[in-house]
Amino acid sequence: MQDTADDRVAFDTGTLKYNEAGLIPAIAQDAETGEVLMMAWMNADSITQTLSSGRVTYWSRSRQSFWAKGETSGNVQELTGLRIDCDRDCLLLQVRQTGPACHTGRRSCFYTDLRDGVEVITSAPVATGS
Repeated sequence: MQDTADDRVAFDTGTLKYNEAGLIPAIAQDAETGEVLMMAWMNADSITQTLSSGRVTYWSRSRQSFWAKGETSGNVQELTGLRIDCDRDCLLLQVRQTGPACHTGRRSCFYTDLRDGVEVITSAPVATGS
């Protein structure tokens, strides 16, 4: 389906549905491969920062502060697209990922597969060139 002028409306972070803490889940997906990389939380300000900088910024619930992905690790997420689900309560961030997305050093946070009631680790941490 091709969009028309009637399908377009200015984006307002206030139209999203946040939880009681003012947060919305955001799923990061590799823009090229479609691989799901991670899930984290965003608030209205982190969404605004992400859209203005092009670099994904989340909200850290543990630190109660903004968390620009890669600020300490160098494993940056560059935003290439943002989609809003039909209920407006979840975001899909399409990103260009540099290095691993997971804090464990793996490409994706979704490396544990449940097979017949048994958890199976499906990937090892990415080797670094140190």
